[in-house]
Amino acid sequence: MKSGHSSNTKSEMKSAYEIAMERLGGLRTYSPEQKTRLAGIDRMYDAKRAEIILRLEERLKALSDDPEAEAKAQALRQDAAMELARIEEKRESDKNRIRNQEQKTGS
Repeated sequence: MKSGHSSNTKSEMKSAYEIAMERLGGLRTYSPEQKTRLAGIDRMYDAKRAEIILRLEERLKALSDDPEAEAKAQALRQDAAMELARIEEKRESDKNRIRNQEQKTGS
């Protein structure tokens, strides 16, 4: 009886998964070229993120002798957070552009 219960639960989970995928428009499959282009975008934006973080760390270290270090550090962190958010937005925009182009040419 226990195995029937776990089997039933498994099929319910699969059903919930299938429903969710239908609502989201299904799983997208990408060609090797699409995967390469999308991975290239991720590498480029990962590098930009790393530059922002390294620059922030350097600037925070330079503040160590400043009497207003905490206020300046907070401002630097806020600027970096906004820049990181902008980078992520741009990453997704670039990836969506490629996804949309590929869907139009692939159809």
